[in-house]
Amino acid sequence: MFSHVMIGTNDLDAAKSFYDKLLGTLGVAPGAVDRHRVFWRTKTGTFSVSKPINGERATPANGGTIGFTAKSVEEADAWHATGLAHGATTCEEPPGVRDGNAKFYLAYLRDPDGNKLCVLHRMAS
Repeated sequence: MFSHVMIGTNDLDAAKSFYDKLLGTLGVAPGAVDRHRVFWRTKTGTFSVSKPINGERATPANGGTIGFTAKSVEEADAWHATGLAHGATTCEEPPGVRDGNAKFYLAYLRDPDGNKLCVLHRMAS
């Protein structure tokens, strides 16, 4: 359904450094800079950060969350720890298992620009 997700940033260099480290924990190669944007591409989709084209300040989406997939609990924990070590703040509940119709391991962060991020590992039932 989706081809890509793009969020705004006020500091492209800082965002590239942050997301190179954060997404690196999920096996994603460093981002490619294209003028005022950075793209991280995988077989399953593209994530991007961009300076706002209208020249105004980037702001995080109120109520929005960007979700990434982790292959394991350990990968999700590494994602969360790496984010905290590089300027993110934790939000929501601490990383852990959430039960519903399926069993998920989730961790949440706010990136240095305030965007809400989540990593999800689908656990065996």
